[in-house]
Amino acid sequence: MVTRKVWLIACQLFVLAADPHTQSVEAWRKKYEEGLKAPYTGWLSVAGLFWLKPGENSVGSADANDIVLPRGTAKAGMFLFDGKTVRYRDSSGSVRALRTDTPGTPDTVEIDGMRLVAIERNGKFGIRLRDAQSKMRREYTGSVWYPINAKYKVRAKFIPHAYKRTINFADMTGNTQKMVSPGLVEFTLNGQVLRLEPVEDEGQLFFVFKDKTANHGTYGAGRMLYAPLPVNGIAEIDFNVAKNPPCVFTPYATCPLPPKQNILPIAIEAGEKMPAGH
Repeated sequence: MVTRKVWLIACQLFVLAADPHTQSVEAWRKKYEEGLKAPYTGWLSVAGLFWLKPGENSVGSADANDIVLPRGTAKAGMFLFDGKTVRYRDSSGSVRALRTDTPGTPDTVEIDGMRLVAIERNGKFGIRLRDAQSKMRREYTGSVWYPINAKYKVRAKFIPHAYKRTINFADMTGNTQKMVSPGLVEFTLNGQVLRLEPVEDEGQLFFVFKDKTANHGTYGAGRMLYAPLPVNGIAEIDFNVAKNPPCVFTPYATCPLPPKQNILPIAIEAGEKMPAGH
C-alpha cells in the first residue's frame, strides 16, 4: 500500500511538472530573476538616484560632490543641467549631451566601473546610478513565490474606452506619473466579477494593482503585471507572473502606486511574495 501511494504521488508530480502552463510560468520566473540580477540592467544594480539642480552637479566619491559615488575617483566630472537638457563634462573638459530614458534608451556615463544615466519624470530630471557591486545585488538569493495555480490565469473581457484616457499615478517619490489607458478588463475570480484598468507599455497591457494579500504576504503598496494586448476582445491575464515593483529591491526606484480602481477586494494568492526578511 505504501509503495502504491508513493507511486501515485510520483505520478502526480510528474503530471504537474509536465503541465505546459506550469512550465511556462517557471520559465518566466527564472528569466525574471535573472533579469533582476543582471549587472547593469537589473533593478538590483540600482544604487542611487540624484535629482539635478540647475547648473553644475559634481560627481565623484568625495562627500563634497552633489552626486556621491560609493568608491573611485574623488571628483570625476560634472553633470550640467539647464532645466531641459542634461550634459556631462568629464575631467578633461570634454562635454557631451545625454539622452534621458524618456524617449527610449538613455546614454550612459561610466565612471570607475559604475554606470550613470539621466532620467526624466514629468519634467523632473535626475541621475540614476547602477553598480554591479551594489549591496542589494550581492545579497539577493532569489524571489519567493506562491505555488503556481491555474485558476489565477483568467480570460478577461476587454472593454475599450471611447478614447484613450490618461491616468495619473502617484509614485513613491511623491510625484505623479501620467500613463495612457486603452480600456478596462473584466473577469470573474473567486465568484466575484472584478475590473482592472491597465495602461499600455512596451506593446503590452500593464497593470499596477493591489489586493487583500498586501501586507499579508505581498508588498503593501501593491504589485505589477504584464499581459498581452487583447485579441478579439479577450485579454489573457496570468496572476502567477505578478511581480513586485522595483522599489522592493532598491530604494532608488520611482514606482507608480495603484489607482483606486485597481485595488481589488479579494486576495490574489499568486505571483511574487515579499522577500524573506522584509
